[in-house]
Formats: sequence, structure tokens, C-alpha cells
Amino acid sequence: MRDTFADVVAAALDTDPRLALVLADISAGLFTDAARRHPDRVVNLGIREQLMIGVAGGLALTGMRPIAHTFAPFLVERPFEQVKLDLGHQGVGAVLVSSGASYDSPYYGRTHMAPGDVALLDSLPEWTVHVPGHADEVAPLLESALHQEGNVYLRLSERGNAAARPTGPGLQTVRSGSARSTGVAVAVGPMLDRVLAATEDLDVTVAYAATVRPFDREGLNRLVARAGQADVLVVEPYLEGTSAHEVAAALADRRHRQRSLGVRRDTEVRGYGTPADHDRAHGLDTAGIAERARAFFLP
Repeated sequence: MRDTFADVVAAALDTDPRLALVLADISAGLFTDAARRHPDRVVNLGIREQLMIGVAGGLALTGMRPIAHTFAPFLVERPFEQVKLDLGHQGVGAVLVSSGASYDSPYYGRTHMAPGDVALLDSLPEWTVHVPGHADEVAPLLESALHQEGNVYLRLSERGNAAARPTGPGLQTVRSGSARSTGVAVAVGPMLDRVLAATEDLDVTVAYAATVRPFDREGLNRLVARAGQADVLVVEPYLEGTSAHEVAAALADRRHRQRSLGVRRDTEVRGYGTPADHDRAHGLDTAGIAERARAFFLP
């Protein structure tokens, strides 16, 4: 996904003089040629993440469309005050592109993990958030973001699904349940393949979301209306419950049950391990999702 991001941005810098890329050392090597061609619009500030967002805000105030990129915890969590003030409060827009997801690189330790990034941005209004599940989904989402005016967060991961899915707005139905189905499972980005495998013996509709903000409330309502029961399971690759308030808002006029699966809130995994180890610890491997999906849909 990160290579696709670099290719798209490098090409876009050649054709759109309004674009500027702001880096904090991470991935700078991917933009060596682009920096040579556009030394005034590819800026590497070193490991100064707060400054990176401040510079992005300043560029946006001049009418440019800045792109800021680094690991998720250094892009959202560390400079959150600048994200809140220099972008949101100033009323300007930028494209923030992260890598590392929740725990793609656990060998770096807790400093490089950011399961709370989307929930943190959710505390600010009017953000668009994309969570692609395949490298081929990155280009259309990124190209759309480069031509928007508001704030966009593109969350890249080193892991994904076996095949790309449509990236249009709204929930995409991947597998339909019967008229007597027990509910709807919403899989976000890289979680889709695991959700499909975990629910293969359940009569549920499986929907896919590569764009989670704005959340497709109308689409979820339609899916629930067609299902036999108003039971909704949301499986997210970040902090569990991040989208629970969106489900509640979508189904505010309908009796429903909902369950959120994601990175656990009740514990912190302190071992380094591998991404697969962390999936198992949080119940986000296929077996863990299957166990909790069955308990929810077949109480």
C-alpha cells in the first residue's frame, strides 16, 4: 500500500502544482526522484511531527493541498493538537496518509502502534477517513482525496485482503444473507477476508467498508431492513467500538443489537511478537472472530 501511495503522489506532483508533500523522515527514500524534480514542494522536516502538521496547515492557508505522511502514531497521536488547531480550527484541509496501522510493526514496540487513531480523529468534525483493504484500493481513494478540499485521513496497512473491492462511497454488499438471516456483519478494510471466513456457516449479510467516515448510515439501515433481525456486528482493525456511535445513530429509530470487535480496550498487549500474535491476543484472527460472531448471532 505504501508503494502505491508513493507512486500516486509522485505522479500527481508532476501534474498538479497545487500539491505539496511534507515528510518527517519516514518514507523519504520513496520520494528521492520527486524531491529532485520538485524541491520546493517535497519537504522533509526530519523527525519533527508537530512541525510537519504545522507546515501542512501553513501551506493549506496559502491555497495549496498538502499531503503529510509518517507512521500512524506520529501522524495523529503525537501532533494531535496541531491537527486540531492548525487544520481543523483554521478551516483548511490536508491529506494525512499513515502507515503501520494498529500494530503492523510490533518489533518497534508500543511507540509504533496506534489502534486509537481513528477514534481520536472522530473527536473532530468533518474528517473523511479511508481504510483500504488492498493495495489496489489505495490509488482511487488517494486520487479522490487529492482533489477534495477538506481533511482526509488515509490509513495504510502492510496487510490486506486477497482481492480488491469497489471503493465507492457507502457499504458494499459482499455476501447476502437470506430473508431469515440473523443480521449484518460490517467488515472494515483489511478485516474482510477474516470476516467472510469466520461467518461462512452463518446466515448473515457481510458488507464491506473502505470509507468509514462519513459512515454510510442509510446503507446500514437498508441492509438491516432486508435482514431477518436488526443485529449488527462491526469488525474494525483499530480500537473496538470506534464506530459503535455511528451504528447507534444509523439505527436510532429501530430496535437493534450491536457488537463491536476490534483492538481490545480492556488490556494492553505488552509483548512484541508478530502482527498475527496481536491478532490472536485481541481476538481478531479468524478463529476469534468466528467464536464471537457465533455467540452474537446465535445466542
